[in-house]
Amino acid sequence: MVTSEIPRIGDLDTLVAALAGREMVVVAPHGTVNTGLVTGDQRQIVSTSMEGGTTAGPMRQGPVRAKYLRTARRRYVPPPCYQDAVAALDSGIAVLLGEPGTGRETHALNLLAHGSEEPVLVQVDGTVNLSRWGPRAQGVHGYLVMDPPDPFALRAWDLSRLEAPLAEAGARLVIVLADAPGLARALEDHLSMPVVRHRSPDPRKVFTAHLSDGCYDEEACAQWLRALEPDQFDELLPEGLPPRHAAQAAEAVLRLGIAGGASGAEVLCRLAQAEGSEVVLRAQADPALLAHLLSISVYGGLRCSVVTERAKDLLHLIGQGGEQGPLAQIARGHSVSDARQRPLSETLRLLGAHRVQRAGEETADMVSFFWPAVSEAVWEVVCRDHMGLVPLLHTWLAGPGHEADQIERAGRAVAAMAVATGGRSMEFLRDLALAPSFPAPQVAAWCLGTAVQGSPAARTAIDLLEQWSATTEAPLHEAVAYACLPDRGQVREEQALRLLQRLMETLTNDTDALPVVGIIAAALVQRFEAGDTRARAAVLCRMRDWTEFDGVPSLLTAFTFPMMAITDLAWWSCKILADTELASNAVQLAGHALNESATFVAMRDVLLVWCSEVHGAELQARALSELLDRLVAARQPGFLRWLLAVERGPDAMPGKELAVRALAAWRSKAQASNND
Repeated sequence: MVTSEIPRIGDLDTLVAALAGREMVVVAPHGTVNTGLVTGDQRQIVSTSMEGGTTAGPMRQGPVRAKYLRTARRRYVPPPCYQDAVAALDSGIAVLLGEPGTGRETHALNLLAHGSEEPVLVQVDGTVNLSRWGPRAQGVHGYLVMDPPDPFALRAWDLSRLEAPLAEAGARLVIVLADAPGLARALEDHLSMPVVRHRSPDPRKVFTAHLSDGCYDEEACAQWLRALEPDQFDELLPEGLPPRHAAQAAEAVLRLGIAGGASGAEVLCRLAQAEGSEVVLRAQADPALLAHLLSISVYGGLRCSVVTERAKDLLHLIGQGGEQGPLAQIARGHSVSDARQRPLSETLRLLGAHRVQRAGEETADMVSFFWPAVSEAVWEVVCRDHMGLVPLLHTWLAGPGHEADQIERAGRAVAAMAVATGGRSMEFLRDLALAPSFPAPQVAAWCLGTAVQGSPAARTAIDLLEQWSATTEAPLHEAVAYACLPDRGQVREEQALRLLQRLMETLTNDTDALPVVGIIAAALVQRFEAGDTRARAAVLCRMRDWTEFDGVPSLLTAFTFPMMAITDLAWWSCKILADTELASNAVQLAGHALNESATFVAMRDVLLVWCSEVHGAELQARALSELLDRLVAARQPGFLRWLLAVERGPDAMPGKELAVRALAAWRSKAQASNND
């Protein structure tokens, strides 16, 4: 099936040059006819007056090439409405409604060719006045009219007048219109005839038809498809993919995969790159289309309302740019308010995107590209060809909304620009982080955390993290602390711990520092919880050193260790018994937390939980006994306070026996020390 729309005027190179009575005319559909140099979409063609027609003057129609039609018939996948359309065409005229890019033109051609071995079809320019048009007396099997500018300019009597000459000529007429809400019923009433609504055929059937028609080695095709990784076929042909895209996918598989030896991932990447370049080119002269393109590139996969709201925000910034702004040339001659009136469905179609309905989910109505990797390609094109947009995009992305997924998407988009520019765009990151927007430091953090490893922007990201950790500006401190969270990117363990320590040393006592302290604490706890044994040991070792500090590092260590100690008792038990250094660190950190009055209760409760969970578990019981013995040997005042609190507690308190035994050992050591 051939799915792209064929030109309004067919390829007239195949017209027989020897036709009698030829005359030279210029045909410029939707354009301007001039008698000088013919440029642009204007063409100089040879045509003759219609045989048996009612119109005098130049023809605005041309034959559909036989080769093109044969290909369209071989690759044709009948859509769900095919039988209804065949029945409607029995009268000689059918009206077909469908969204552009869904294969409606190929459908119409196959309807007109139905029942003929070698059909001759003619496409009539949509601007032709059908009240003055008539078919040739013979030699043509069907006529196709694409997208008349005003569907309601058609009159029932105009079509009725054509039925007889079409029947006499043995020809049929299909008029194809772009669908719109309510248009089918209105046209049925207006034209007093059935109107068929075109639906896209199954994209996988379209893909298979194109692949089978273009592949001369069936075994090679099958072998390539079998080699696809799990879910890769679904990525190549997602549900709802337009026929044009399915045909492009088949062509890419044939050319790049089967003939070129590319893997499925490489084919998907190349498809996304080609699509990204095309949609940027399509949108660059239209502010509203460009705003939606960039919004989908950032927030694709989130709710439709998020995409449209963020696009509206970007349009507002575009409108504020003035004559000297980076989008001044784009916006010139376009009204932003008028551009917003384009239906969202049309915007998405132009951008190769769609709405995804998922019943029962919170994000039930989402927007995304059919091939999500198009987003990366868009950033590459924007940063290569439209660098003037980058500062404005940083301003826009500084205020993504307060939801975590929107903040993450904005930060990853900023990182994508950093990677695409080799770090040059990060000169705007400081202004983004300092923007008067609550999420701005988090957006900057996502960028830094994403770009810090394995990209051309890594060196710049590392330098910014080091610089910002030593400044006195709270938003920059927040950005560094957020970047050290384990889910924010790829800041390595040692680097994160060093940055967090520097932040603590730089913090002042004012209220602006409080949010940063909370983020640092969260980063330490989350790194411990998410880390493997090596990462956990690194966190505990660094925190042990901080117990020797004064001020924020010491206090934060006391606050965070109880939250780590309550995590994964089985792991703690194993390591306390098997790892001498880790056990020593645990003893020092537990004693430190018990010594701080503000954190005594939290650490007390952790030890009581340990005591309550070791009953019947031999490994945990031995580990707890070892920990208490080590705490007795360390002789920290906070641990003595804990022992006394348990001794004085009710008999049902967990760890009563262990505490009594530990307290006896403490007193015995104290007695021996006094005797010495």
